[in-house]
Amino acid sequence: MLIAVLVALVAVVVGSGLGFLLRSILSAKSARAVEEASAQQMRRANARSKEILLEAKELALQVRTESEARLNEQKSEIQRQQNRLEAREETLEGRSDSLNERDSELRKQSDEIAEDKKALDALKQQASERLETISSLSVADARQQLFDQAEEDVQFELARRYRDAELEAQDQADDKAREILAASMQRLAAAVVSEATITTISLPNDEMKGRLIGREGRNIRAIEAATGVDLIIDDVPEAVTISCFDPIRREVARITLDRLIKDGRIQPARIEDSVEKARTEVDETVRRAGQQAMFDADVKGLHPELVKLIGRLKFRYSYGENVLQHSVEVGLVAGILASQIGANQQIAKTAGFLHDIGKALTHEVDGPHAEIGADLVKRYGQNARVVTAVREHHDREMTTVESFLVAAADAISAARPGARHDTTESYLQRLEALEEVARGFEGVERVFAIQAGREVRVLVNPENVDDVTAATLAREIAQKIEENLAYPGQIRVVVVRESRTVEVAR
Repeated sequence: MLIAVLVALVAVVVGSGLGFLLRSILSAKSARAVEEASAQQMRRANARSKEILLEAKELALQVRTESEARLNEQKSEIQRQQNRLEAREETLEGRSDSLNERDSELRKQSDEIAEDKKALDALKQQASERLETISSLSVADARQQLFDQAEEDVQFELARRYRDAELEAQDQADDKAREILAASMQRLAAAVVSEATITTISLPNDEMKGRLIGREGRNIRAIEAATGVDLIIDDVPEAVTISCFDPIRREVARITLDRLIKDGRIQPARIEDSVEKARTEVDETVRRAGQQAMFDADVKGLHPELVKLIGRLKFRYSYGENVLQHSVEVGLVAGILASQIGANQQIAKTAGFLHDIGKALTHEVDGPHAEIGADLVKRYGQNARVVTAVREHHDREMTTVESFLVAAADAISAARPGARHDTTESYLQRLEALEEVARGFEGVERVFAIQAGREVRVLVNPENVDDVTAATLAREIAQKIEENLAYPGQIRVVVVRESRTVEVAR
């Protein structure tokens, strides 16, 4: 019984333990299931929340896009309305300006109508007065008076129109002439060549001077006789000067001396031979210079003798300007002017190129260089219009258009700044005249023109001229210079009065 009870108790205890264990196991499984279900539910909730958030963002983006589109459309509409308003405003402003102009024009027309009305009233008054006068005239007298009045009115109108046309033509001619001259001058650029009347030859030593002079001067006499120059041998060390007004002879002498000095054999026979060779060389130089000048001036078909004469101008100067260079300039300018006004360009160019050819013979033939040149170009078969232009380019009445063109081109070339200047001779004459004016006053002992003629220094006798008289004398000399001489700039007159007292101590 007890065992049965014990067995029963043990069974109860074991059963309770098994039941507890079973419940524990079941409870643990249930908890895990709950956790898994919760986790799954959480995952589904997170996924759903993400979907909802994504949908919300897409919806917000769509709403924003639609809002921006509507806003842009509204802005465009506002801009279009603003443009229409501005265009309308501009139209209104234009209409306002047009109305203002029309109002001004109407006022102007009203004023003109008022003035016309006044003039018409005056004409009516004059007509009434004339009718009163005419009523007392015969038919013939009235007709004659009307004719006279009509003639007077027509003459006045013709004179007025002629004067207006003349002024307009003169203005147009002046403008066209200035335009043509400016266009011609700006197309010409040339160098300036200074005049030379002497040539200096360098010597290797002063002993060469004695050899050039020769025994009893026979060498220097032979050189001067053969070349026609003056050979100046002075105290200038290692130099000799050739002086001659003819540049061709001066060039021949220069070449001759160069050869004699280099050769060293200086005696009359050798001198004559050297002079002949120098002349041949100069002739060839002249010929080449003439041909080059023809090429530079674009002149063709000249007789060989004319080419030689033109080449001689290479050694000729006028007012400090090289005549050959001047001839080329005049030919080019005359051709340009002819092309501007529609004249014969080749004739004008040839006439301008040959206009000073007479200067090549002015040392040998008497007469104006224009006449000499015209005779030369006529002799060598040039066109009659070329001959006329050469003859008439100086101090003659001009009869052809080429004459005017050559004269104008000559003036343009001569007037170019730096092209010409006073010669040494005229400069010395001006200084001599300046000193001569001052010498004509009482009490003047010596006069010196210094500083290139810009100052005159007058030395007076102190016994005849006191300090007060010296000031008066300076003023009188200055006034006489102003009255009698032409000079550039100013001339300063300085009167010097010097007193010396000498005593001897014994």
